[in-house]
Amino acid sequence: MAVSGGEDFDARLRMSAMAWLRTELLRTPEGIRHDTLTEFRFEGTRIPLLNLQRGIWKPAVLDAALSIRTVYRNRADERPYDDAPGAEGLLRYKWMGFDPNASDNRAVRRAMDLRLPLIYLVGIARGVYQPVFPAYVEAEERDRQQFVVSTSAEEETAWRYAAQGQPELAREYLESVRHHRLHQRVFREQVLLAYEGRCALCHLGHRELIDAAHIREDAAGGAPTVTNGIAMCKLHHATFDNLLVGVSPDYRIHVRDDLLEEMDGPTLQHSIKQLHGELIRVPAARLSRPDRGLLAERFDRFERGAA
Repeated sequence: MAVSGGEDFDARLRMSAMAWLRTELLRTPEGIRHDTLTEFRFEGTRIPLLNLQRGIWKPAVLDAALSIRTVYRNRADERPYDDAPGAEGLLRYKWMGFDPNASDNRAVRRAMDLRLPLIYLVGIARGVYQPVFPAYVEAEERDRQQFVVSTSAEEETAWRYAAQGQPELAREYLESVRHHRLHQRVFREQVLLAYEGRCALCHLGHRELIDAAHIREDAAGGAPTVTNGIAMCKLHHATFDNLLVGVSPDYRIHVRDDLLEEMDGPTLQHSIKQLHGELIRVPAARLSRPDRGLLAERFDRFERGAA
């Protein structure tokens, strides 16, 4: 039976939990189910990595929080707490309730004071989480009732720039690694899960070749939500991004006129031209299907670009 034994015990448990998570992610890279996350064992004792009733989890054998969790909702405004990146890209994780001395908030504060690594569990579907680790609590913004959390080496570096009085350098650094930010990673996993790891256009099922294509681009303010994404293989993602192929609000595929007229071998013929007029494969769950308004906006650009 695992028995609390100070800092060494804490460090061993966290390292073991994160090693276990890496193994589980090799088995299910699309995410880990909540029931699996309750089965972690350390030194003969089962120690769940989350508590489904609470966003902040501190097992009884630890003095500080082990994990924090953001639940999945199809729309961000449906979440009970507004966990989101701040202006410099670091996650703002809301307190549990409004009492700064609530046990959960004290547990996160303790992890901050001791500089302990946390597991951040991000909901990507109901009951499925993408674990991000190690995450560190960098600061607390009491006036806003939230903690500042870094979730990557890049964000930690940017935080140190900001702490050294170089906020511009911090912003520039984060901009250079923007494609690796947490919300993009989670966006991809949510979209691939909704589309069962297959391209919506050609149905290719090799997950390593499938991307999450934005309908409204991230740079244009597109939200990292399932309804703003379509699973596409790398070839069709490139054609979509470059307005060579469009998807109308009725989920129909359109190939640009000049490509339809072009003769350039079997790849163009069978991989692109033959898709013209076909319907994309949409998720079974209606709430996960592409937003028709966003598709109309994008398709207007396609038609103007194709004109």
